[in-house]
Amino acid sequence: MRILLVEDESAIADTVLYALRAEGFEAVHCLTGGEALREAQRTVFDLAVLDIGLPDIGGFALCRELRRGRDLPVIFLTAQNAEADRILGLEIGADDYVTKPFSPRELATRVRVVLRRVGAGNAPAEPETGFVHDTQGKRIRYRGQALDLTRYEYGLLAALLQRPGAVLSRAQLMDRVWGDALDSGDRTVDTHIKTLRAKLREVAADSDPIRTHRGLGYSLEHD
Repeated sequence: MRILLVEDESAIADTVLYALRAEGFEAVHCLTGGEALREAQRTVFDLAVLDIGLPDIGGFALCRELRRGRDLPVIFLTAQNAEADRILGLEIGADDYVTKPFSPRELATRVRVVLRRVGAGNAPAEPETGFVHDTQGKRIRYRGQALDLTRYEYGLLAALLQRPGAVLSRAQLMDRVWGDALDSGDRTVDTHIKTLRAKLREVAADSDPIRTHRGLGYSLEHD
């Protein structure tokens, strides 16, 4: 499993890298958000550990950029024990939140727990749904057939697959798939859900695994 650590304090980063590698993870450290974005273009990561107070790009904005087109698990690090930061981090989809000072071994354990919870890697995501999700290759198969998806259709389905049965609001889907795109809105989500449903019906005309929850959002249900 590859872990991306973005932390501008080298002393903290060194202890975290040691703990992660001792647990068997392959860890890459970046000092800035810009460096992390460049690294993410070259390497597929299974989870990111992001410091909120970076010198160039804030941790929350960096999270949105890293998640464009995929649903990357994220753990936030911060020196601020402010409730507002924790709430904001959770609202944008943080998988965990660690306040400094912290134990590097505890953080490594949290990384393992999050990865186990989201099923990161190439293992099939919730096979009972009829889907097999290759997160590294960004490919999804449905009932044994590969789906020909656009970037945003893939992002939507990947987000729903990560939490089958859970209702994700349009705002949550917008944040995870489109990030800071200013020219997008709720209609964008609805339009892509419609085209995604059409492609699923091409595979199985009798099935509609995506459920609409009026006024709430969408969920992925078992076939």
